[in-house]
Amino acid sequence: MKNILLLFISVTFLYATPLSWYKDFDKAKQEAQLDNKVIYALITTKTCKWCKKLKKTTLKKRPISKRLKGGYVLLELTRGEKNYPENLKAKMVPMNYFLTPDGRILYSIPGYWGEEDFMSILDDVDRKFHRQNQHKKYTK
Repeated sequence: MKNILLLFISVTFLYATPLSWYKDFDKAKQEAQLDNKVIYALITTKTCKWCKKLKKTTLKKRPISKRLKGGYVLLELTRGEKNYPENLKAKMVPMNYFLTPDGRILYSIPGYWGEEDFMSILDDVDRKFHRQNQHKKYTK
């Protein structure tokens, strides 16, 4: 019984609560502008095994999901549907876009990424967004 309880606690700490995803670009953009947050747009298809793996593993890891919930507006889009801007291309899926609050591409990277690599990607995005915000502050 102790082993089952320890296993349950371990799994609970490894994986966080589910992420809440917008499905509408305009609504995600609206929230991002209110909170001055980066939009993480994940473009997938219904049959993409790597998309499913990314969502079931990497994005559910506690450090990643906590960081995404705190600093990003999450947007999941389906390739081929007309629910997002033309400038977001997805020749392959999953396609990861990080957008400024006004919807411009800040950073993009295709494919599935493990936890350590995805955390590094978030570090890069945060640095780029911070530099851009500092630049705006000094040019006003």
